[in-house]
Parts: sequence; C-alpha cells; structure tokens
Amino acid sequence: MGLMWSRTLDSLGETRDVLADEGFRLFFPLAAVHAAAWPLLWVVAFGLSLPFAHAIPPGLWHVHEMIIGTFGAALIGFITTAIPEWTDTERLRGRTLLILMGLWGGARLIGLFGIEALGVVGAVCDLLWLGALVAYIAKVSLEKRTTRLVGFLFWVSCLLATEAVTRYAFLHIDTLMDVATRAAHLSGFVFLGILGIALARITVPVTNLVLDPTEQTSPFRPHPGRINLAPSLVAVLVLAEAAGLSRPVTGYLFIAAGAAFMDRIAEAFIGREIVRSEILVLAGSSAFAGLGLMLIGGSRLGLPISELPGLHLALMGGLGLGVLAVFSIAGLRHTGQGLGFVRRTRIAMLLLAAATLLRAVPEIWPTELLPAPPYALVALGWAGAFLLWLRVYWPFIRDPATFQHDGC
Repeated sequence: MGLMWSRTLDSLGETRDVLADEGFRLFFPLAAVHAAAWPLLWVVAFGLSLPFAHAIPPGLWHVHEMIIGTFGAALIGFITTAIPEWTDTERLRGRTLLILMGLWGGARLIGLFGIEALGVVGAVCDLLWLGALVAYIAKVSLEKRTTRLVGFLFWVSCLLATEAVTRYAFLHIDTLMDVATRAAHLSGFVFLGILGIALARITVPVTNLVLDPTEQTSPFRPHPGRINLAPSLVAVLVLAEAAGLSRPVTGYLFIAAGAAFMDRIAEAFIGREIVRSEILVLAGSSAFAGLGLMLIGGSRLGLPISELPGLHLALMGGLGLGVLAVFSIAGLRHTGQGLGFVRRTRIAMLLLAAATLLRAVPEIWPTELLPAPPYALVALGWAGAFLLWLRVYWPFIRDPATFQHDGC
C-alpha cells in the first residue's frame, strides 16, 4: 500500500513538473475545465443564481468570470507560450507559472460562488496576474528592442485597465452598477482586439502549413491592409465606449469593427483546402465575432432586438471558437504533432458553434419550438466542447516525451 501511494505521489509530481514547464500545458487545460464547469454549475446547480451574490447580479458575475476567468487563463497560456517563441527568449516555467495559476485560481474560487465579502481579495489576485503579464511583455520588448509585441502590450494593458474599473465598481456596486456593466463588457471587446491580432499571427503559418505541409514554401501572403484592420477598428470602438459617446455613434463603430472581422473570412478562400477544419475554425471565429458586433451596432441604431444576442455571438462564439482553435493548433504544434484535427476535435468545435447559436438565435428570432434560450442545453453543449477537447489533448499535454518541440 505504501509503495502504491509513493508511486501515485511520484506520478503526480511528474505531471506537475510537465504542466509547469510551459504556459500552454498548464493554462489551456485550466481554461477548458473552467469553461466547462462554471456555466454548467451556474445553470444546472445554482439555477442562474449564486450562493453568496447579493448586490452584484449573478449575470454580471457570469460575464466577468467567463471573460477574465476562462479567456483569462487562455490568455496567460498563449502569452507565456507564444512570446518566447516569437522573440527567441527563455520561457516562463516552474514556480512563476504556478504563482500565476494561484493568483488566477484564487480569484476564480471567489467568482464561482459570487463571494462578495472577498471581493477585494479577488480583485487583488486578478490585477496582480494581469499586471504581471503587462510587465512580462514590456520586459521582453525592451530586452529584445522589438516593436513586434506593441499590439499585445497595448491590449493586455487595456484589459488591466478595464478589469481595474470593473473591480472598483464591484466594490461600490450600489452606486456604480452601470459602470460595472459597461466595464465588464469593455473587457470582452478588448479580448476581441486580442483575438484580432492573434488571428493575424496564427492564420499565416497555419494556412501555409495546410497549403505546403513540407514547409519548403510559403504560398500564402496576407493582404497588408487586412492584417490589423479588425483590431484597429476595435480599438477605436473601445475608446469610443470608454469615452461614453452616443449610441448612434458607437453603433456605427460596432458595425465597422464587425465588418472588418467579416473581411478576414476572405483569407479562408485558398482553393479546395478551404474545407480543412483548421482553416474553417479560424474563419468561423471571425464570422461569429463580426456578426455579433454588427448585431450590437444594429441594435443601437434601432434594430428591434437587444444587444445580448450580439454579445453572445461575438464573445461566446467569436472568442470561444478562437480560443478552441488556438488550443487545438498550439496543442498539436507544441507537442510535436502534425497539423490535422481528429474527428473528436472537429465535433468539439461543432458543439461550441451549436451552443452559441442556441443561446443567441431564440433572442433574435423566437419560435414556438425555442421561445427562449434553452440554458441547460447551451451549458451542456459548451461544456461538452471544452471537455471533449481536453479528452483528446490531455494525454500528450502531460506527456514529458513531447518536450522541446519547436512549436508553431
């Protein structure tokens, strides 16, 4: 019995060491577990309420935790994996990653139950890990004397600012409810800016790998005007929202930013290879983001629907599918696997798209069959997507034999 316990501890220790070796190995699975568990508990176990939430509406907690929780973990994993690769610098590992995990995880436990009494603790945890990411990007940029990371530095700094405002408003929710709501939504729009520059970085190598698996040539060249158009227009939108410009003005800006994301879909037209799931999922992320932003703009300009379905299409569909694409592509390339999604990965992406549509469509076009969003079914589909991804990728994420690969 003692020998079995010793082997179990050794195995757990080895898994911990493997996960703490690179950001994506630790934070992509954490993000997947959080994405699956949080909405499912909120809908099924808590009945759309939270045990310790009183002043702050549960729906506002939900927005915050999905953006800063699920997508926040994905951001930590992405930044700490991609930046060392792009700049040929030593990656963060070991204790540093575990500290980031502790800060992120501490805030998530508070948010899971809506424990308002520990709001200051949660705020400190989230602001510390976000501040650490900003400092890390700035440090690498200065050391390498490069401007390649300026976009990420700008957007992560914006996320830090919107989170600071959100947390401050949470602590004074009685008088700052509107500020808290707007700041939480701004965090989501900032993430769309991050999505825009991430897609610009990811689409080119992925498309070239699809077109030439030997990597001997680079047949795909992105249109220069398309590379930063979407994140640039999102930046204008975020500044206009933060400045409190009128609904008609921001409505047109939402439509412009959405159209820029829709324009990115043109990059998917690369011939018969367009049917490859690696190409379609990147285009699908842009499509959901663009359609959602344009619906929000339409709502502000008089379209007789609320902004909620647009928000869910853009954040749940656009960001969600984008995050799942990054998880899947980076999970393959950084563990020495060839580019090519297995059937279960493709099913996971279809589940996420279906869950997004089930959440948004009944609010746009209610029918007798679906007069309102089927929340439990949506949560199950969303959770199933991330858990299925984790089931496929966990074996080689935790495998020490997949160390030291060049990546994507």
